[in-house]
Amino acid sequence: MDRPGAVVGRAVAAFADRYLPGGAGSEMSWCVALSGGADSLALTAAAAHLRPTTALIVDHRLQPGSADIAARAAETARALGCVDVRILPVDVGTDGGPEAAARTARYAALDAARQGLPVLIGHTLDDQAETVLLGLGRGSGPRSIAGMVPHDPPWCRPLLGVRRAETLTACADAGLTPWADPHNDDPRYTRVRLRTEVLPLLEDVLGGGVAESLARTAITLQEDNAVLDAQATALLPVAMTDDGLDVGVLGTTAPAVRRRVLRLWLLNAGSAGLTDTALRAVDALIGDWHGQGGVAVAGTRARHRMMVERRDGALRLRHRPV
Repeated sequence: MDRPGAVVGRAVAAFADRYLPGGAGSEMSWCVALSGGADSLALTAAAAHLRPTTALIVDHRLQPGSADIAARAAETARALGCVDVRILPVDVGTDGGPEAAARTARYAALDAARQGLPVLIGHTLDDQAETVLLGLGRGSGPRSIAGMVPHDPPWCRPLLGVRRAETLTACADAGLTPWADPHNDDPRYTRVRLRTEVLPLLEDVLGGGVAESLARTAITLQEDNAVLDAQATALLPVAMTDDGLDVGVLGTTAPAVRRRVLRLWLLNAGSAGLTDTALRAVDALIGDWHGQGGVAVAGTRARHRMMVERRDGALRLRHRPV
């Protein structure tokens, strides 16, 4: 049986061989997002062994001593052989709640610092299972239930098939001491309760293997979504008119594909934060048309609301001041 550290290293190498130019043995550089926790620490150790690695350490500055924690992570990254280490202090806003705001700030900092390189992120199979459960509970549709994809350039998630327990053991095996983020044990956060209460209960009731089953569900949905998205991408230009979408073309299209066409159209027009509920309301202007009024969708234009209306056999967009 492989030592746990070898499991992590093999997962990172396999990811590089499948998705990145030059594969695992390339001299091309990459970055790794390092928090100091077990997942990112095990990932950094494996990454630095395979390719020239820059460690990007985001300091969210949300708790006392965060600068010291970041400095210790930087010291460990250098000891592991990283060719460069950068600490990225950020200001976390409030939009979407603390978890979403921290994530937004973190990804913005990583994107600004990566200098065109891919960024490895230490999400594990357990994180994937939690993401699928969140999507199921919120009724967010197949895109949300499909969880995180392994390769979403520039973001790379080579550990989605590795359990969190394996990264902990890998760190112990390598003599590394991970930082334990107190937020990961705070029941005020939904993911913490999923991790510590819901998933253990499901494992007990269903006889184990739940996390793996949820992760497999994500892979299946990702494959299905890829096919449906390709069909929608091909259909969008066919359905486009000079100022909207042809209802006649889309009216005979399967709803799963039609909603994807509508999603692409709205995103291209500047929609943001598009929910499954809003998308289905727009879809009803075609699939359940009975003379209803327009549908408001969130957009990026300040002090304006995007409205989707059906007129003269087409869906049309207009911006309404608010």
